[in-house]
Amino acid sequence: MRKLIVVLIVLGAGYWLQHSRTDLSPSAARPASSADARDLNAADAIAHAYEHQLSNVQVEGEGEVIKVLKDDNEGSRHQRFLLRLQSDQTVLIAHNIDLASRVEALRAGDRVRFRGEYEWNNKGGVIHWTHRDPNGRHADGWLEHNGHRYH
Repeated sequence: MRKLIVVLIVLGAGYWLQHSRTDLSPSAARPASSADARDLNAADAIAHAYEHQLSNVQVEGEGEVIKVLKDDNEGSRHQRFLLRLQSDQTVLIAHNIDLASRVEALRAGDRVRFRGEYEWNNKGGVIHWTHRDPNGRHADGWLEHNGHRYH
């Protein structure tokens, strides 16, 4: 019984020390979360997510196609292309063509608007979930190209 009391006291003290820090040094600053990125305007959300290595962030934006890549046919099929954003950051768009229509006649230089989920990587990030969720558990996304919305 005494051992149990000692363990509980040690655990309680550790919890109190961890959650009562008021030190504002960089090492004690709370890490950024995806909720922080949602509060920013759309133009800054992706740059913020990239800088803070965030993932699972709903984003919306627009960019210029700089390269159309081969489809990814492993597992769910994805149409892939690189977009350059106004900030000069590049992102990979991975559009699930098993769940949504392929973006037709897509070429380098075209403008594409998007809504999807940002996932961090060291190359600028990936935007996916650019389609409706057939199970209704995830925010719907889309791509717009030449006046047509693909979702």
